[in-house]
Amino acid sequence: MPKNNLIIIFTRNPELGKVKTRLAKTIGDESALNIYRFLLEHTEKVIRNIDSDKAVYYSVSIRSNDMWQDDLYLKYKQDGNDLGERMLNAFQNAFNDNYDKVIIVGSDLFDLEEKHIQSAFNALDNNDVVIGPAEDGGYYLLGMKTLHAKVFQNKQWGTETVFNDTIDDLKNESVFLLDELNDVDTYDDIKNNKTLKNFILQND
Repeated sequence: MPKNNLIIIFTRNPELGKVKTRLAKTIGDESALNIYRFLLEHTEKVIRNIDSDKAVYYSVSIRSNDMWQDDLYLKYKQDGNDLGERMLNAFQNAFNDNYDKVIIVGSDLFDLEEKHIQSAFNALDNNDVVIGPAEDGGYYLLGMKTLHAKVFQNKQWGTETVFNDTIDDLKNESVFLLDELNDVDTYDDIKNNKTLKNFILQND
């Protein structure tokens, strides 16, 4: 795959009490942090070997010598007042750097596989936008070849309306949909997942 492609990963700095707060209400802060760290490591393993440039956008501060190797990942701090503004700025930075295809993916997907990323890049050969819908009504992946700024505006981020509102914004564009996946936000998202439940501490 040519080097004019970029994968953007949005992450939260893994700090106690500041990640997976909805999940933490049920299982406690420490267990939620353990699960998020596992999901971060899973995401990194999925993306590591894809032949593309890669950029990690940290929520709070840029880290060196962490799981995102400095020689494999460009590193930035997220910039903006809400998720939409932060994603818009990240895409704008990428297109300003002359990337042809840009994909952003979340970092809380147990079911994410390399094939989803590869399919997204391939779909952009013949489509304007590619979206990976999430079961909760949002999306876990968004890819485009030119900036469609309106998809980042006027959204109720974190609600079940995001995917449908985004599709409505793109009604005049060709959109390719990937497999629907489940991102991890609440206990319902992990209650049937033995691997993730192993991270729940009994004293939480």
